[in-house]
Amino acid sequence: MAYYTHTKDPIGAFKEKSVGHTFEFSENTDENRSEYPHIIWVGDTIGWPYRYGEVKKTVAYVVTDEDERGDFVEKWMLKKHWMYQ
Repeated sequence: MAYYTHTKDPIGAFKEKSVGHTFEFSENTDENRSEYPHIIWVGDTIGWPYRYGEVKKTVAYVVTDEDERGDFVEKWMLKKHWMYQ
């Protein structure tokens, strides 16, 4: 399992169910996006390396896009979830 070196202050990780990829997540400190408690580090080197979202024990709600109508949120089912603290 590889961890991203650009992840800032990770508090946990999860493995999503459909493909089995592992993602780390941090607390969201961005006041403009406070409705999402977490930053999910997706490792995108072309665009943003993270997405806003909320990670729970069995599901993660991840903002994958946004437009003039608002955020597009995907529901990712989780296979495993763990905290670092």
